[in-house]
This record gives sequence, C-alpha cells and structure tokens, in this order.
Amino acid sequence: MATQIITTPFAGHPAAHPAGDRERVLASVISGVGGTLRRRWLLLVTIAAVLMAAATVVILSMQPSYTATARVRVDPTLNPMAQDQSQSSLNAEAIETETGLMSSRALAAEVVRRMELYRDAEFAGDEAAATAAPDDAAFNRVVDEIRKRTSIGRDQLSYIISLNFKAAEPVKAAGIANAMIDTYIEMRVQSRAGTSERQADFFRQRLEELAQEVNLAESRLANYRASTGLPQDSGTGTVADQQIATLSMQLAEAEADAASARSNASVAQAQLGTGNVDAVAAVQGSNVIRDLRNQRAEIVRDMQEVEGRYGSRHPEALRVQEQLTGIDRQILDEGRRVVTSLQAQARAADAEVAALRSRMGSLEGTRARNTRNSAEAERLERDAASTRAQYDRMSELSLESTQTTGNDIAQVEVVDRAEPSFASGGLPRSLLLALAAIVSLAAGFAGVILVEMAQGGLRTIADFEGQLGIPLLASIPLEKGKRLAGRGSEAAPADSVAAENATLYIESIRNLRASIARASRSQPTQVIGFTSAAPGEGKTETALSYARLLAVNSGSVLLIDCDLRNGRLSSRLPNKSPVGLVEVLQQHKLEEALYPDDLAPGLDILPVSASFFTSQDLFGDERMNALLEQARARYSSIVLDLPPVLGVADARTVALLADGVCFLVRWGRTRPEAAVQAANLLASDGAKLLGGAYTMVEPTSEVMAGGYYASTYHKYFKG
Repeated sequence: MATQIITTPFAGHPAAHPAGDRERVLASVISGVGGTLRRRWLLLVTIAAVLMAAATVVILSMQPSYTATARVRVDPTLNPMAQDQSQSSLNAEAIETETGLMSSRALAAEVVRRMELYRDAEFAGDEAAATAAPDDAAFNRVVDEIRKRTSIGRDQLSYIISLNFKAAEPVKAAGIANAMIDTYIEMRVQSRAGTSERQADFFRQRLEELAQEVNLAESRLANYRASTGLPQDSGTGTVADQQIATLSMQLAEAEADAASARSNASVAQAQLGTGNVDAVAAVQGSNVIRDLRNQRAEIVRDMQEVEGRYGSRHPEALRVQEQLTGIDRQILDEGRRVVTSLQAQARAADAEVAALRSRMGSLEGTRARNTRNSAEAERLERDAASTRAQYDRMSELSLESTQTTGNDIAQVEVVDRAEPSFASGGLPRSLLLALAAIVSLAAGFAGVILVEMAQGGLRTIADFEGQLGIPLLASIPLEKGKRLAGRGSEAAPADSVAAENATLYIESIRNLRASIARASRSQPTQVIGFTSAAPGEGKTETALSYARLLAVNSGSVLLIDCDLRNGRLSSRLPNKSPVGLVEVLQQHKLEEALYPDDLAPGLDILPVSASFFTSQDLFGDERMNALLEQARARYSSIVLDLPPVLGVADARTVALLADGVCFLVRWGRTRPEAAVQAANLLASDGAKLLGGAYTMVEPTSEVMAGGYYASTYHKYFKG
C-alpha cells in the first residue's frame, strides 16, 4: 500500500499552527534561534571578534579634537546706504550666499597663506611641514584639510552665522576660526567697491550698445516699409487689399449677369431651333413682334371671312394667304434678331467678367507681394521690439543695481569671537567601544542568519514529517573521521561502527535499526534500501554503517552497491574486482563478485566494478529479482545502497524489490521541494517507505535535543 505524502507548511510558519497556538509558535521560533546560535556560536564569535578588534584599533587611534566657534551677524539695517531702515530685510538666498563665501576655497587659501598653516604638521604632515616652501599640491592638500575641518551654519532663522573649526589644540582651533572670520570681513569690504564699479561700467556700456541696436532696428523697419509701399501702421490694410474688396463684389455681380445672359441666349437659341418663336421670353417682350402679331391677327380674320365667302381658291383668298405668309416671315426674322441680340449680350457680359478677373489677378499678385513684404516687415518689427525690450530691461536692472548696491551686500559685524574650548568634541571612547561591541555582536548574528538562510533545507522533526508525510526514524549526527586502531589514515564514520567503542554516531545508527525494526514489525524486512533525493546526502555512509551494525549483531549481511554510474561504496574498496553487480546480472555468479568486509566479519559487499552508462535497464527484468531471491536464501539481511531518486530511474525500480525503504535527507541542506518530489515518486510507485532519517546533523541542533544528549550523557559514550 503506497504511503500517502502530505505537504504542509514549515514548522514555525504561522499557517502551520492554529491561532490558539501562538505561544507554541513563539517557543518554536525561540528554540530554533537558540539552536542556530548553539551551532554557529563559533562563527558569531569570530565575526564579532574581528569587527570589534578593527573598531577598537580605529577608536583608540582617533585623536581628540576641539571645536572653536565664532559668530557674525549679517544685518541689512547696519547699511548706511539703505534709505528705509524699517523695511530693510535679507532673504534666505542672501544668507546662503554669505555662508557659501565663508566656506569658499579662496578664503581658506588666504588663511593658510597668512597663518602659514602649510608648516603645521597637523594639517600638512611631518614631511611637508619640514620643507621650506610647499609645492602647489601640498598647499592644496592643506587648503582641503582646512575646508574639511570648517563648518558653517545659520542660527535658526536669524541673521547670525556660526563658523566652527576643529583642531587638535583648543588655542589653535580658536585662532584659525577668528582668522577666517577676519579674512572674510576684509575680503568682503575690499571687494564691495570694485564690484559696484564694475557693475556700473557694465550697465553703462551695455545700455549704449542696446540704444544703438534699437535705433538701427527701427530705422531698418521704417526704410523697408517705405521702399515696399507698406503703411507705417501695421494695423492698416494696403491699397491692394481695399481694391480687391471692391473688385470682388463687382466680379461677383458681373459673373451673375453673365451667367443669366448665357442662360437666356441658350434657352432662346434652343426654342428658336424648334421653330417655336413665341416661346422665347425676349420675343414675347418685343414691341415689334407684338405689332406684327396684331397685324397677323387681323389678316387671319380677313382670310377667314374671304374663305367663308368665296372659298380658299378665290384670288382674294390667295392674296390674303400671301399676306399671312409674309407676316409670319417677318415675325420669324424679328425673333432671330432678338436671339442674336441675346447672344451678343452674353458675350459682352463674359468679356466684362474676363476683364474683371484679369484686374483681380493683377491685384492678387500685388497683394501676394505685399504679404511677403509684410512678413519681412513683421520680422523687422519683432526684432526692433525685442531690442527695445532688452534696452528697457537693462535700464531697470541698472536702476535697481544703483539703488540697492549697498543693501544687496549686507553689513557684517562680529557677535562672538572664538574662545579656546578644552572640552573635546565627539563621544567618549568608552561609549564608542560599547557601541562597537553592540554593532559587532549584531553583525555576527546577522552573519549567522545569512549562513543559515543560504543553506536552507529541512531542520526539524516537524519539517521532516510535515513536508514528507513519513516518520522520522533517526537523526544521524555529523561526525568527522577519526583514526582507528590498526589504521594509519583517517577513517570515515562508518569505519567506527565495528570498533569496540560507543559514540553518538554509533548510537544513532542503532536507533535507526531499532526504528526500522519497529516500523516493519507487522511484516519482516529482510531487504532494506537506502536512498535520497540527490547525491551527497550521506546515503552510502549510512547504508555501510547500517550493514556493518547488522553484521556485528546478527550474522551474515550482504551490502549491494546499486548505483551503477557513481558507485561511491565501490570506490572505497581497496582492491577492485573485475566482476561486479553488472557482470553478475549479465552472466557471472554471485560468489565471483563478493568482497568480504575487513572491519565487520559476516558482511559481504557486492560492488560495481566500473561505471555503467547505458540505456539498458538492468533492473527492469527478473534478473535483479532473481539475484535478491538467491541472496535471501544465503544472507539474513540485505542492504541496498540505491542511487538518488531524482537523478537516476534505477532507484525507483530497485526500491520496489526491497521489503522496505529508508529515505535519507541531509539536515539543513536538502531542498524541501526536492525531498518532497522524491518521496512522492517513491510513494506513487508503490515502494514501502518505512520512514526516513536526517544525516550529517549538527550535534547541537534541535533534532539532537540541542546537544543535550551529547553534553549530558557523554559518560555513556566512548570514542
């Protein structure tokens, strides 16, 4: 029956505990921190000691420094040139300007030069102070040092500025601070007159230049307007613009008349072509046509009377008919003349439109030239306006500069001269050492936490059983190899199992055997397999230790190295045989490949003669099962050193042939997700997972009772 794997949060995580178990969570966290400190105390002490030693050297090498303070007042009400003393004020920018001048390089260089500070060993060093005249580089270094020791600050929102200077001697600090204040005031007084005169000369010269530029720009604009015929007032339109407006209306009327005339002529021509002269509107309004039609009407009445009286063949009737034909001919001729007149009117109207359009085109060309000329005139006008604005602004600046020359550079007076102070600045050395100790311990603790976080992995019983869903059978401590009797070289931990001693490591292997026996109480387990998620987790060492312990206590044991590609167990054998597990599965007999263990009589090892890299599945058929059946009949116990589950598929295949599997996890190293995936694979395959064990556990860890057993029951162990 497959073992059910349950994935739960890590122990200590709030989601792993109900809300009512907060005290238990807190206790678990405290216990975990305590275990970490017990394991990593040497790292914590090393980091803290190194940092504390470095901090102690730095603190003890620090020279005491004394600070002298001189204070000055920058007050505009002290300026005799200010006309309204009650309204005099100094803005924050002006105060910042003064503080910047007081900390300037020029002022520091002048103080160094006057006081010959380049000969002072405190600022220049012993070698530079011994020279008669320093070079530029040495002088600049002294200036930088003076500026570094100088700090300038404003007293809140007042006009008072404080200058602080640090030196190794109180008297020297006060003297340099006063010298810097005196030099500052002297430099400001000397520079004021020269600055004012230079400003006045600048404004005067600049105003003259701008006045010439204004006259030149305005003259250029006037000459251009005159040469192009543009009005001097840019807001008035040109003559061409006015003519175009009038001509546009005339052209519109002429085009309307021409269109009407063309329409009348066209309609009349069409009606005349059909022979219907009476339908022509102009014919209907003609007086001549009207008279001719009256005459025709009378002739028609006469013809009707004659034809009624004499008949249509009578000579009088024929005469009247000839008169009617003649009058009709006259009416048609008159209609044609009227249509010809309409056509002549249409042509005259078109001619008038053409003449107006020609005039309009000429005026449009003139206006286009005027538009281009106007653009150039506007550019010249903008240039003139810009030059005039510059002149006006410069005049305002000149006036403001003349009126505020004295008020802009405020008067300065010394409020407090620096006095020697024999109280050294900075924190006491004892307090600095105490702070250094606290910081060193904090850094050591941080280093321990970083190391723990970098390693990650499962660490507690709750981590193991909660993540993997299988019981923790044992915790095998990390034990370095020791020199055993009869062996000159250092031996691995498994080599101590068969020796006549009792160590914490051996007791953990015994606990593992007892836990496996209890886990398989319902069904005897003759074949036990040991595997892990990844290589390097102590799987081979644990399997060998377990096999030797069985051989020492219960007789014949067979240990099979099932890792065909990286047989770590086989690599530890002093004499390799050309026949191994692969050869036995293929054709050789089991007896040809057995290697008797020299430390544990009764233990035979079936190694891997050489790394076997192939796609052939040696464990997938009945050969491995047959080999195990043969071994069951010969040995009381069989231990399988399986390959890692996630790296090689052979582990999952052979695990199904074992009576039980012990899953090993390297304490604090194996990634939880890798262990969970490997355990899930074994469970889903149907492997009989009896439980698991931690390997390479720090003896002071929580799963080893925080080192309680190692420290309390040390009399029970003999190593």
